[in-house]
Formats: sequence, C-alpha cells, structure tokens
Amino acid sequence: MEKAKVNIFRGVFQKLVNLAAFICIVCFIANIVPPIRNSGNPDEQEKSNISKVDSPIILLYATIAEIQSSESTVINESETKTEVEPQMPEKVQTIAENAKSRQSEDSESNTEQPEEWESIEMRVTAYCPCPICCGEYSDGITACGYEIQPGDTFVAADSRYPFGTEMIIPGYSTGQPVKVLDRGGAIKGNRLDVFFATHEEALEWGVQYLEVNVRRKNL
Repeated sequence: MEKAKVNIFRGVFQKLVNLAAFICIVCFIANIVPPIRNSGNPDEQEKSNISKVDSPIILLYATIAEIQSSESTVINESETKTEVEPQMPEKVQTIAENAKSRQSEDSESNTEQPEEWESIEMRVTAYCPCPICCGEYSDGITACGYEIQPGDTFVAADSRYPFGTEMIIPGYSTGQPVKVLDRGGAIKGNRLDVFFATHEEALEWGVQYLEVNVRRKNL
C-alpha cells in the first residue's frame, strides 16, 4: 500500500511539472502575440488578456481535482484488498464443543470402577516346593503351569477360586495382594496354603485362622 501511494504522488508531481511548463509557454505566447480582434477597444483587449491567463489556471484546478479523485480511489481499493477476513464464530464454537466432548469421554474412560473385596474367614496353612510338601509334584511348576521363581509369593486354593484370583492374607507377603496359582489335594473349601521358599518357613507359619480379603470380581 505504501508503494502505491509513492507511485501516485510521483505521478501527481510529474503532472504538476508538465502543467506548470505548459502554463509558462501559454503565458509567454499570450504576452508576445498581439490581439487580432477588438484591437481598437482597450477594455475588450484587457478582458481578452485576462481570459487567456485564467484559462490555464482553470485547467490546472481541474487537473488537480481529477488527480485527487484518482488517488482516493486507488487508496480505497488498496484498503479493501488488505481487509482481514472475519473469523467464523460458529466454526470456533463447534471446535470448542467437540474438544470438550472428547475430554469428557476420555475422563469417563479413565475412571476405574471401585474394586470390591469380600472378607472370608479361612484356615491358612503353608507349604514349600520340597518333596515332603508336594510329593511327586515337587518339580517347581504349579497346577496352572507357572514355573516358580525365587522370591515368589502365591497361594494354593480350592477350585472355587479361579487361577489369578487375588487375595490379601494378614501376615503374608507384607500385606500385598497375592494370586491363586496352585491347587492341593487337601485344600478344599475355605482352606488356603501359602507358598514359602523353604520348609522351615512353612513350618514356622503353622496353622492360622484369618480373615482373608478376596477380590469379588475374580470370583
């Protein structure tokens, strides 16, 4: 837009220079050429000379007015082209609503259902992977096919408790949930066998009657 204004002013200046030169030439000719008509009447001759002088001035005013009108038109067109397109409020509102909806859905999906536990009184004994406790099944593999690793804690339970059922047994595994990974011939009903790595630890546990928390959703 600034470049367009500079070009306009440059054109106006050039026209004014040309027009001034033209006026000078006209005035020079008017002064040296004697009037042909009404040479005997001084008043009419003076009026004629004034008319000849005024004509270039009137022409100058008309030219300046035309240039100003042209400049105004060009500036208005430039401002119209540089106008910023208005934003679409409806589109912005729709995007915001969609984002809010997605956020609400994500929040609902990330909300976990509260876990329900059932407290059951059980007779809890202990065993280890030795032949004294497991007999012919002392190969280090549980009834569900899990291979025992050093430091493992789990329980053997009745088949009413599916493999993977989580239980919290007071005094065992620092109170952390343990899973049912094994079965036992004498483990029926509400009886459990907690696993220890050594026979001495299993004997030390002995027989205890405890309130065991069982995760209800895995029953």
